[in-house]
Amino acid sequence: MSLRIVLLAVLSTVVSSAAFAADPARGEKRFVALCGSCHSADPAVRKMSSHMKGIVGRKAASVEGVAYSTALKTSGWTWTKPLLEKYLANPKKALPGTTMMVAAGDADRADIVAYLATLK
Repeated sequence: MSLRIVLLAVLSTVVSSAAFAADPARGEKRFVALCGSCHSADPAVRKMSSHMKGIVGRKAASVEGVAYSTALKTSGWTWTKPLLEKYLANPKKALPGTTMMVAAGDADRADIVAYLATLK
């Protein structure tokens, strides 16, 4: 294999990895647009569902005063980035019986999860 082919392969991998890196700033905008009617990033702001501050590493259905579905309350889940990705891709498939109605498309999901991970 020539050096030129090896360099092109390395460069294409670097460029494609950079192009698909999760962007928390974009994720914040997409979170507000897709999730903001039901969820807040701020625990002091009550909306229809739970706030997202500290979601990564938090036990599912553990925010006081939120009317969670039975499915979420009995899931035994602790939110991780991979689990959030799976859930946001198709909530009804990931957890039958959930009341979560909105799924995030491929172009938004990683960015939203990257943003949620910043909410500590």
